[in-house]
Amino acid sequence: MTSSVLQWRFSQVFGERSPDEELQDVDIISSIEFDKTGDHLAVGDRGGRVVIFQRNDDTHNHSRSEMERLDFTSTEHLPAYHYKSEFQSHEPEFDYLKSLEIEEKINRVKWCPTPNESQLIFSTNDKTIKLWKLKERKARQVTEGDTNPFVCPENVLLGEQSYISEQDEQSVPNGYRLEWTDKISKNTMPRQEVQTQMANFEDSAQAKCRKVYAHAHDFNINSISTNSDCETFISADDLRINLWNLEISNQCFNIIDIKPLNMEDLTEVITSAEFHPIHCNLLAYSSSRGFIHLVDMRQSAICDHNARILQDAECNGPKSFFTEIIASISDIKFLNDGRHILSRDYMNLKLWDMHMESSPVAIFKVHEYLRPKVAGSNPAGRVVIFLISAVLILLSSAEKFNLTENRRLLKFSLIFYLSELCDLYNNDSIFDKFDCCVSGDGLHFATGSYSNLLRIFPNSAGSEEGITLEASKNPLRKSHNLVGERIRRRRSSLSNLTRGFHRPGNDIVSSHDNNLSSSLNSKLLHLAWHPTTNLIACASGNSLFMFCA
Repeated sequence: MTSSVLQWRFSQVFGERSPDEELQDVDIISSIEFDKTGDHLAVGDRGGRVVIFQRNDDTHNHSRSEMERLDFTSTEHLPAYHYKSEFQSHEPEFDYLKSLEIEEKINRVKWCPTPNESQLIFSTNDKTIKLWKLKERKARQVTEGDTNPFVCPENVLLGEQSYISEQDEQSVPNGYRLEWTDKISKNTMPRQEVQTQMANFEDSAQAKCRKVYAHAHDFNINSISTNSDCETFISADDLRINLWNLEISNQCFNIIDIKPLNMEDLTEVITSAEFHPIHCNLLAYSSSRGFIHLVDMRQSAICDHNARILQDAECNGPKSFFTEIIASISDIKFLNDGRHILSRDYMNLKLWDMHMESSPVAIFKVHEYLRPKVAGSNPAGRVVIFLISAVLILLSSAEKFNLTENRRLLKFSLIFYLSELCDLYNNDSIFDKFDCCVSGDGLHFATGSYSNLLRIFPNSAGSEEGITLEASKNPLRKSHNLVGERIRRRRSSLSNLTRGFHRPGNDIVSSHDNNLSSSLNSKLLHLAWHPTTNLIACASGNSLFMFCA
């Protein structure tokens, strides 16, 4: 594949806030998704709301001959969107049996393919999936009204006694008063004039919940994916993947279950799952160990045996406390060719070929600058570094005396402590889950980073060299005005159990937390690529930015 360099520029922004405006947690965007045509964009937030935007490109209002005459070009008339509708999808709930609060936050929105022009969309929080149908509705707006409108001559004449004064005047032979006929000509208007004053229409959409798929997941739902057969879809949580029929909401089939008999034996959790874009029997799911499992549902009803496992052979070296965390895959996407898979872990984007199991075909480094930074620069930090360095020297001198595996792991762990990853762990940034997206032609990939940065890479030899844009009206500026947001306490997750620790709060305090860059608090987690045009929608806090090329 060959890809050209794209020239990106700012297109639109929705929900932009002023620098002194406080960011509300319920307004933070948590999911973005284009439909298959790209004419509609769905956005979910932490307040349980789903907002729909519709394309209003001017080129749709012109015929082909008019577009040729006006010399329309794709670079001058890219898709533009306007607010169409919004609805409250989920409300906060409480599970009394488990004494568990269920947040209203929208984890995923997903458009459902339909054989007709109807619009169906999935939305899910931690436990419940809902299928919504968007119904078009045209609202007529009256711009000017008449105090005595002309409705019908017969109805008016039947009520003539209540409207006409001077009852003693003589009527004409046909029973109608001449004065009334004069009033009709003065107080009524032609029919075409009424239409021109009431022909102002506004399009809107009304959402109606068609199905509720509930009580099937004991753990938090992280993915939903529709099948190419347009009849089924899957939902995945930390340990299970269920297969649903669109028309049956009270029954599903558990096709993958990785929960061990003893939870202490848990080694990995499911982080993302997606159906193959062409073959309805194939699906892929990623794990916290950095593996991508390919599953063929034709083999058995319970897909315990993977058809293929994609893993990076270079990651099989010495492990440390941090390497297992940053190896976790947060998102996967199939390319439209059906052969390649794009995955995002904490540090990299990786492009996989389904026919190559041992290593990815390309690796794109997103924010490699986080790895070599020294953990501290203040006196206390230098003391810690001195002590760690002394331990490393002792361990190195002990290598000739058959250094054990535990000491080797300790050595690599101490080396990692000197990096920025320790800071990322202390403020929970190392557990951030970044999305990834692919262009419709498969020639470009995109993902988010810190400082509200958007990274775009061509489908070529993997490197950290790519296009960097900032989520702002001036995406190419070099100096970034960062707006810090409140750090939320991370919720307890099963992925913690796989690493043998549980930390309900910020238990470890770094000696240099005050020197942390505010860029770690401004992050670009969610984004989506238009299916047919080089247009990317990405979320920064409660703001939705669009960039085009």
